[in-house]
Amino acid sequence: MSQLSPLHGVHTALGASFTDFAGWSMPLRYGSELAEHKAVREAAGIFDLSHMGEIEVTGPEAGRSLDYALVGNLSAVKVGRARYTMLCDADGGVLDDLVVYRLAEDHFMVVANASNSAVVAAELRNRAEGFTAEVADRSLDCALIAVQGPLAAGIIGKVSAADLDALPYYGSTPTRIADLDVLLARTGYTGEDGFEVYSESPHAPTVWEALAAAGGDSLIPAGLACRDTLRLEAGMPLYGNELNVDMSPFDAGLGRVVKFDKAEDFVGRAALEQRSKVEASSTLVGLVGEGRRAPRHGYPVLDGDTPVGTVTSGALSPTLGHPIALAYVPPTLSQPGTKLAVDVRGKPFPAEVVKVPFYKRAK
Repeated sequence: MSQLSPLHGVHTALGASFTDFAGWSMPLRYGSELAEHKAVREAAGIFDLSHMGEIEVTGPEAGRSLDYALVGNLSAVKVGRARYTMLCDADGGVLDDLVVYRLAEDHFMVVANASNSAVVAAELRNRAEGFTAEVADRSLDCALIAVQGPLAAGIIGKVSAADLDALPYYGSTPTRIADLDVLLARTGYTGEDGFEVYSESPHAPTVWEALAAAGGDSLIPAGLACRDTLRLEAGMPLYGNELNVDMSPFDAGLGRVVKFDKAEDFVGRAALEQRSKVEASSTLVGLVGEGRRAPRHGYPVLDGDTPVGTVTSGALSPTLGHPIALAYVPPTLSQPGTKLAVDVRGKPFPAEVVKVPFYKRAK
């Protein structure tokens, strides 16, 4: 049986269509996913992300334990800031991509993808052995609500006294919404300015209603379907599509998150050092197509009649009006402007390699 979000009743009342996602029953859409996508690009959307995993790491050596467990230099993160990083295995394969918040000198929160939260919690616990640090999986205790879009700051400003002008991207601050303690972060997965609000699970409906009231007609509920097209337009990887245990961060063009210069040794270091020196057999690129037929996950990429790669994510871009995709292709075919094709159900459709992101918001 699927795990229910603490906001399940709210979604039901709003007429959501649900889908099973990583063992959770989550809203796929409330009406038109195109309208929800457009709202996030032009005004604001509110998302339930309570399926994500929250794992707390505390103690005098919490930072050192995370330096050993993850590929990033987490002990260097300042209190009130966050960092994107990855959990790799001993062979350098990606077990999950993560956002780590430093809440206090000896208190971190690791946010994992829903499908991997149990694995991440177990690995962090195992890798914390020998350090003065404790790992607690708080995924079911914590709810997560996101408000994303160009009007997001104005909406948050109506319900929180936090100084949003002083809150940078990948920054967080404790605050109160509807007289409840929450953690407010300027993070997101849509390519827009936006915020993520962490609260205790029982408080989630009250926080949601306060945000919805503040947003009025400018804020509409948005489901997982439009979240996927938003993140694809922004060129953001999805675990299970662009990232998996058979790939290293370097394969996905994310080698910058691996910090070989940190003092602490870390799991997978030797393998990643080797993989960083060898050109991968394939690399992640963006593709744009013509017409209205969208490439999908698993579709072959062709050079002439020869299969040379695979689409990892694809859609007809609601914002740009043409097909876009992320795909793995040989490095020799990865330069922007390279002409390729995608096999869409047996018929080749022209595609061109481009730089990602496909969409970048106006500053």
